[in-house]
Amino acid sequence: MHQHGIGTWLSRRRRTAPDRIALVYGEQSAITYRQFADGADRIAAVLRNLGVGKGDSVAYLGENSPEFLQTMFGTAQLGAVFVPVNTRLAPPEIAHVLTDSGAAVLLHDPEFAPRLAPVVGTVPTRHVVVTGAGTTDRPGLDVLPGDVDPDDVDPDVTPDDPAAIIYTSGTTGRAKGAVLTHGNLTWVAINTIVDYDVVSTDVALMISPLFHVASLGMGALPVVLKGATLVLEKRFEPGRALAQIQRHRVTMLSGVPTTYQMMADHPDWASTDLSTLTKLTCGGSAVPTRILNAYEERGLSFSQGYGMTETSPGATALSAAMTRAKQGSVGLPHFFTDVRVTDERGEPAAAGTVGEIEITGPNVFAGYHRLPEETARSFTADGWFRSGDLGYLDADGYLYIVGRLKDMIISGGENIYPPEIELLLGELDGVTGVAVIGVPDPQWGEVPWAIMTVREGTHVDLDVVRAHLDGKVARYKLPKNVVIVTELPRTASGKVRKADLRARFGG
Repeated sequence: MHQHGIGTWLSRRRRTAPDRIALVYGEQSAITYRQFADGADRIAAVLRNLGVGKGDSVAYLGENSPEFLQTMFGTAQLGAVFVPVNTRLAPPEIAHVLTDSGAAVLLHDPEFAPRLAPVVGTVPTRHVVVTGAGTTDRPGLDVLPGDVDPDDVDPDVTPDDPAAIIYTSGTTGRAKGAVLTHGNLTWVAINTIVDYDVVSTDVALMISPLFHVASLGMGALPVVLKGATLVLEKRFEPGRALAQIQRHRVTMLSGVPTTYQMMADHPDWASTDLSTLTKLTCGGSAVPTRILNAYEERGLSFSQGYGMTETSPGATALSAAMTRAKQGSVGLPHFFTDVRVTDERGEPAAAGTVGEIEITGPNVFAGYHRLPEETARSFTADGWFRSGDLGYLDADGYLYIVGRLKDMIISGGENIYPPEIELLLGELDGVTGVAVIGVPDPQWGEVPWAIMTVREGTHVDLDVVRAHLDGKVARYKLPKNVVIVTELPRTASGKVRKADLRARFGG
């Protein structure tokens, strides 16, 4: 065998645990690892018949489903490169991903055909295939010939070969394709297994989209590597998520603060049996105290972490046991990863001193697709990835995030880090979302504004906000204005698109 990438995982699992349940999806019967692997083999054969070979890109536009994962593993079998497409993208953004990645084949769920109509024909993609039986004008995955013997497919694949191109969420500009190798995806799965104690008897509920690197790299892949079970949800709905936890005796759940809050606010929260949950992980931003309290009242504690697309995505992990002792921290570096904080000279910063966070390890990406200069700027001379995030390490080596370099507010010469204020404002009763941005000011250069969403019937204004913060932060950090909006613009991973807010309110 010359295949040393993730494309071998399902055939190995079929060999060692063929009848173990791999996937649960919708109302259909459970899918075993044998069936999971057989489906990936068939898709690999279909793709090979369409001319896909090592190094070609295969894009997938669709919600969480068995076909999504089978396409990824089938693509990997051929040594080809998987390109998951964010289902929230508009047609021009989809066209950018397909063109930039050079996708030879696009597979998509039928519901996305209207959105693809203005795209197909304007991109270099040679074949467009719809999942299922297909339509009169487009071939269906289920009926295309898949008669290639998978035993004849054994390309030379090394851990350094590209496995996927994941497009960044675009919070700071046009999305860039981060090239993740087979080694990157393997090591992030291993880091997750080690630091979150994933075991083969786990049942993981996938409520976040698999096209997002956290769900893929730290959700699906470690579960498959351990031979555990994935319960795939097409999209997140809090009441259904609670029902699935009870129905399938879920042990693992990952999400962002918003999803956890929505479940705790749901009418079924108190009556749902959550006793099987042993592993809750949260990313995207720090977990507000009120959410910690709500879950701890049910005997549940969070693990938290920090990372980004370029680190596949895990960089650090905060164990549930340290959630309170190190509240506000994102934890220690993952087991096979290292993190440092450097000052403006590029030297290691002293404990407690804010600087740029830099990361190294086998989970750090190979570079940006077709952007060699951007890639070069993203690494230090000694090979550490420059995150563009600001943070500090405490005396015990725990990392604290204070914000993005581009999000830092400089008001009257003082640095203001939005996450500090956002975390405090998230404690206010009825507040469902907070983003603090810098708005130009003729006297101070910039001043902080708080853009917030609140539950219906909740009254929050500038006086309430400033009173809550008074005495907790320096007065120059107090917002000069509060704006209540119906929703905050977010990426698919739940991060607030602050560039959109600055464009709207910053003038």
